[in-house]
Amino acid sequence: MPGVAMLNPVHLRTLLEVVRLGSFAGAANRLGYTPSAVSQQMAALEHDSGVRLFERTARSARPTQAAEIMAQHAVNVLAELDALLEAAAGAGLDTREELRLSIYASLAHRVFPDLLTEQLVDEPLLGVRLTIRDPSPAIQALRNGEEVDVSLVYQVGDSGLSWPDSVHPEYLGEDRYRVVVPESWDPHRHGPVSASQLVGRPWVLHHPGSSDIAEIEGAFSARELRPRVVARCDDFSVSLKLIGSGYAASFMPEVALGELPAGVRVLDVPEIALSRRVWALVSRRAPQQPVQRLLRRMREAITRDGAPLE
Repeated sequence: MPGVAMLNPVHLRTLLEVVRLGSFAGAANRLGYTPSAVSQQMAALEHDSGVRLFERTARSARPTQAAEIMAQHAVNVLAELDALLEAAAGAGLDTREELRLSIYASLAHRVFPDLLTEQLVDEPLLGVRLTIRDPSPAIQALRNGEEVDVSLVYQVGDSGLSWPDSVHPEYLGEDRYRVVVPESWDPHRHGPVSASQLVGRPWVLHHPGSSDIAEIEGAFSARELRPRVVARCDDFSVSLKLIGSGYAASFMPEVALGELPAGVRVLDVPEIALSRRVWALVSRRAPQQPVQRLLRRMREAITRDGAPLE
């Protein structure tokens, strides 16, 4: 039987979530993988350990007693591994000249180009190195050991994203979703709009499988607003152009709106309430002064005087 030293720590972390949540799909959502990737990791872990970890049927995979025992021991093993890596990384002086930032596209759109032109740090040689990506791959990169000082991510509704213990989460605020429609639909309407007034209208929504579409469709369904989807798009700037052309409405986070293009209106629909909770996942080895200045800038982008942007 192969030794424990040959086991992949990434697979052990995934096993922990599978056992905790009871399904490959739940673990995939929590960790930012696809269900098939989780299944492949668990098959590799079974191969490397020589132990059957799941009782598989056509529709489910139930952890065996061996899987539960392995998960219990993995908690301590992974904690020791994290401590070892942190101690090794802190053994020498940090001579980096960059603040490594992972940010998702809609927030990046809101803060650019100011983010790059502001003096975020006192040290003149400390620049900013950016990676633009969604929360799921950002968290997956952290779990895979990628060195990032700050990862900006969001959670929608009850979505199950979680992050590794190697980072410190800083809550930045709520980013409300808004109903955005072509101005030509009813340019004279003011004040709150009922969800029933939107029934039968065409919509452009995210692709199935994206991090927020399930929560959006759930919020619509709760108000019996079954959208007639005429387009799927994950690029908010393209969606705004489609709305401005009169093609369809959309449901978009406020931080993605910015300066609205011609032909676009934002409606107040109190019945449909949904928001993104925005977090900064800060490495425990990140340079503190520039990070705190960055986080203040991010809070300003999400809120104004402590209230949602209007």
